[in-house]
Amino acid sequence: MSTLAVHDHGVVHHEEGHEHHHKATFLNTYVFSQDHKYIAKQFLVTGIIMAFIAMTLSILFRIQLAYPDKSFPLLETLLGRFAPGGRLSPDFYMSLVTIHGTIMVFFVLTAGLSGTFANLLIPLQVGARDMASPFVNMLSYWFFLTASIIMLSSFLVQKGPASGGWTIYPPLSALPQAMPGSGEGMTLWLISMVCFVASSLMGGINYISTVLNMRTKGLDLWKMPLTIWALFLTAVLGVLAFPVLVAGIVLLIFDRSFGTSFYLSDIVLNGHVQPYEGGSPILFQHLFWFLGHPEVYIVIMPAMGIASEVIAVNSRKPIFGYHAMVYSLIGIAVLSFIVWGHHMFVTGMNPFLGGVFMITTLIIAVPSAVKTFNWLATLWRGNIRFTPAMLFSIGMVSFFISGGLTGIFLGNAALDINLHDTYFVVAHFHLVMGSAAIFGMLAGVYHWFPKMYRRMMDERLGYLHFWITFIGAYLVFFPMHFMGLDGVPRRYYALTAFPAFNRWLTVNTFITWAAIMAGMAQVAFIVNFIYSMFWGKKTVQNPWNSNTLEWTAPIEHHHGNWVGEIPTVYRWPYDYSKPGSDVDFIPQTVPFSETMSSNLPHDFEDNPAGLEEYNKWTTANKANEEVK
Repeated sequence: MSTLAVHDHGVVHHEEGHEHHHKATFLNTYVFSQDHKYIAKQFLVTGIIMAFIAMTLSILFRIQLAYPDKSFPLLETLLGRFAPGGRLSPDFYMSLVTIHGTIMVFFVLTAGLSGTFANLLIPLQVGARDMASPFVNMLSYWFFLTASIIMLSSFLVQKGPASGGWTIYPPLSALPQAMPGSGEGMTLWLISMVCFVASSLMGGINYISTVLNMRTKGLDLWKMPLTIWALFLTAVLGVLAFPVLVAGIVLLIFDRSFGTSFYLSDIVLNGHVQPYEGGSPILFQHLFWFLGHPEVYIVIMPAMGIASEVIAVNSRKPIFGYHAMVYSLIGIAVLSFIVWGHHMFVTGMNPFLGGVFMITTLIIAVPSAVKTFNWLATLWRGNIRFTPAMLFSIGMVSFFISGGLTGIFLGNAALDINLHDTYFVVAHFHLVMGSAAIFGMLAGVYHWFPKMYRRMMDERLGYLHFWITFIGAYLVFFPMHFMGLDGVPRRYYALTAFPAFNRWLTVNTFITWAAIMAGMAQVAFIVNFIYSMFWGKKTVQNPWNSNTLEWTAPIEHHHGNWVGEIPTVYRWPYDYSKPGSDVDFIPQTVPFSETMSSNLPHDFEDNPAGLEEYNKWTTANKANEEVK
């Protein structure tokens, strides 16, 4: 067994390698693996599959919006009863919108992003053999996979999958007879989400425990990479916010199955008064958005951490304002819990309370702006290497800026009342969260692919993938701002029913073809991913000349990460292009005693003995120069 030692800073680390008592088989190595690296791959591959399913669903309902009065016999062949006569049924259109949003927000941008990179990077970048509880970590993936299968199985029930939007507002979600998608499909949605939340909680508790308790010798909190800070705070948000969604879902199940009235009152269905009194659908909105707005940052914060790391590495510069970046992440995490009401300005909220939520919403723009300016300052005059990962990180910053600016509009109650539930919201949401988070995730895949699969991805296909996806995403979502300003509502099956919106039909057609173009670009990514996994160029141990600990682990994977003793950390992770150094990167594992010519006084803020040695060296060096 490995032994543990507690160092003077209270951090547990492993002194010896693990001895495994279980014989390695295919099942416990690749299927029911407890190795965090393989679990990361399982999350990634499952997330990619779910992303392609969600993308396919979006193209199907975009075709309906572009050609609302045309029939496509192929649709009836593929979808059967859901597309009679070659046209999507209105109910199934709503189901596609609902499942697309659910998969992208939860199964791709939450589990696919955090599950992949928290599992891969936390043990490797903090210097741990594995997660705090490898078995619970394995369970978190299998609960996620179970949730995915249950969600997709809802397409097989007679009345189709859940509908009513990914926010599943009552009464559509609370009355099984309200519409076809309110029946068995909604029940499966609710069961799937409970499994998903169980997965997220098991993962989040593991991530927090590992970061707090299993850092290697010398790695205090202020020496952690920004990726670890982002993933750690994301896990904290998830552990605090996701149980509220479960509470809301349990009450919803009671309303659906046991005749309670938590969310229902004065309902008339098909001319019949329903026996529900005293409930309020606004209660569900409070519970949902108390999770829903931290969820936005659960999605975007890992992408922020990944972009920070990739930009610093490929600019060959220290990250600008490291402490400010950390404090801004903490500020975002705290403020994200007190802004949920800006989703509810049109619910009849007290204007004073709406004003409070408006102020906190606008305040959260401050730490977001800090991060944006720090990324730009890091890029400024850097010796930039335009790798695919770097391009996707810069793309992430671009989407975060352009989408974030429109958040100022929606955070203002007076403007939001006019823009609520229009395409302006769709544009804002998909740029600032959807596109930015996807680009952060793709940046991480390209950057850490050599660590996951020991091979390099093809750069030419990476460039092709980036440019078509980047241009396609802007062509899809930027025009929607103008549709929203004209009052075009979202989630409508056919805008041709409203003569005032007919002028936007050609724009909808344009957006649909741009979406198809962006979707086709993902084929280049899949080809690159699968080909490189088996036949790509073999990597060297540190292909990007990066400073963080994961690149000190051997190329060949084994459970335990390092052979022998875990490396000790001496410095922060962003010593790039340091004046006085012969090389443009100094890994965290290099002692300051080996880099005297490039050391600076602030390197020894928490190390008085090291500062004394540095002062002695500086004094002796000056004396030698005077003699010369």
